[in-house]
Amino acid sequence: MSQGDRRPGSGDGAGAPDLSLVVPVYNERDNVRPLFEEIRAAMTTMGQRWEVLFVDDGSTDGSGEAIDALAREVPEVRVIRFEANCGQSAGFDAGFRLARGPIVVTLDADLQNDPADIPALVARLEASDAGAVVGVRVGRRDSLVRRVSSRVGNYVRNALTGDRVTDTGCSLKAYRREALSRIKMFRGMHRFLPTLIRIEGFGVLEAPVRHRERRYGASKYGIANRALSGLADVLAVRWMTKRALGYRIRKTPDA
Repeated sequence: MSQGDRRPGSGDGAGAPDLSLVVPVYNERDNVRPLFEEIRAAMTTMGQRWEVLFVDDGSTDGSGEAIDALAREVPEVRVIRFEANCGQSAGFDAGFRLARGPIVVTLDADLQNDPADIPALVARLEASDAGAVVGVRVGRRDSLVRRVSSRVGNYVRNALTGDRVTDTGCSLKAYRREALSRIKMFRGMHRFLPTLIRIEGFGVLEAPVRHRERRYGASKYGIANRALSGLADVLAVRWMTKRALGYRIRKTPDA
């Protein structure tokens, strides 16, 4: 981890932040600063203390240096750096463990998620007793092949897990940290977080969010590197869903 992890961050001298944003980054150098500026603009409208944890997932294009530059300029930026590329699930997990706010928002670093949607997601979460509010991308700006593969993937996941998540591939989500603390992450599990949160007894809501074309860099995911591992993941989650304890305590020894 870099010196950014030891910075006091947002709320220095005024307590922990109200909101933590977790952003895994892998070779997104040109997107880092524009994304941060959009995050800062969105957070300004909310009037809350906040922090953003950029997780450098073994980038080789200078993304780490771009994040470090932001951390030196802005106390709200905290940096987590992996020794090697470990994947998006690991990036989210590290951010969840180090986030200090009671609400945690996740989004991709590729600028396809719009930070301007964050206030509405958080407001819906705060107005409910749900454990998460999941973004559903409206007007997808991806190729036809990616849109079709995403729909097929969602259908298969929902059919095998018995869940009903419209767009599990959208990274823009708001969570209660309490809900996240119950979950044990494994590789590939970031796509199943709504289902895992439901397994732990929390409600999950959905909300429409915008989706934008990628401006810089290249996508790290495709059909080839998702199909086989995705099938194994969904079968694992199906097993977890069937084996979840799901009990409710009616009386305790102290009652």
